[in-house]
Amino acid sequence: MAPLLNFVLDGRKSVESRFSIHKCAPYHSVTAGDVVLIKESGGPVTAVAEVSNVWSYELDPQEIAAIKKRFGPLLCVDEQFWEEKADCLYATLMRFSSVRKIDPVICEKRDRRGWVVLQRQDRANGSLQENLMF
Repeated sequence: MAPLLNFVLDGRKSVESRFSIHKCAPYHSVTAGDVVLIKESGGPVTAVAEVSNVWSYELDPQEIAAIKKRFGPLLCVDEQFWEEKADCLYATLMRFSSVRKIDPVICEKRDRRGWVVLQRQDRANGSLQENLMF
């Protein structure tokens, strides 16, 4: 199991992030209360979590510096991570609650997306949005 996944499971990594050049999921696609299925790239789903807080940002160098200062320790990332995100224009940060490990579930996926929305939230009938994070 990858170290960052272990950090999520044991609570050391309490905030997950997705940085991108384009407006793509989970940017403005995930909300508090959503259920997230967590898996390693190329592996089975091995954990589930509920999203308790979401922060979305349009980025510039000052905003990235502010995110690094506010969330850096909670993300459990190194300096190389921030260097790789320097050109990103959008970011979504999520605090997970109720993280729990599950028996592995294989999920067929053939594209390169790192985040997949399985079901959109329907506010009219209160159904939850489920997200799959790779």
